[in-house]
Amino acid sequence: MNGRPLFLAALAPVFAAAGTTMLLAQAAPSAPPPPANTAAVPYVMTMGDMMDTLIQPRHAKLGLAGQAHNWPLAQYALVEIRQAFAGIVKAQPTFKGLPVGQLVDAAIIPPMSAVDAAIKARDAQKFAAAYAQLTVGCNACHAAVEHPFVVIKVPDASAFPNQDFDPRH
Repeated sequence: MNGRPLFLAALAPVFAAAGTTMLLAQAAPSAPPPPANTAAVPYVMTMGDMMDTLIQPRHAKLGLAGQAHNWPLAQYALVEIRQAFAGIVKAQPTFKGLPVGQLVDAAIIPPMSAVDAAIKARDAQKFAAAYAQLTVGCNACHAAVEHPFVVIKVPDASAFPNQDFDPRH
């Protein structure tokens, strides 16, 4: 004998109760709207949020693209990291009393210019040296803002398993 009718008969009370609950939920009055003077407060990213979400992934992708000799991707990643820093400088002009723009200019811009030159020359050795200096600049900036424990390094593995850095694709 097929057990389906018995199984369905056993579930009938569950379906009936669920239907009643759904009808009651639909008939129940909805909650009153919030008062007109309460507005949503936008989330403001902290400096750590911006570094973790905007800079660190781009730093890693730049390094991985250069290691793979994928110069178009490296150039793209460099543009992205520059734009991210420009946005951060606008969003948070000072951090711990220090001018963020001046920190970026001193610690990041010179090595990024060297990275750019290495990318344009398609020179892996120059890229590695310039990228290492960029990484040193990141850590110098962290030390300047009393975060020496945030240590950035040249990536030795990809944190992006869904992206192929091979330039042949």
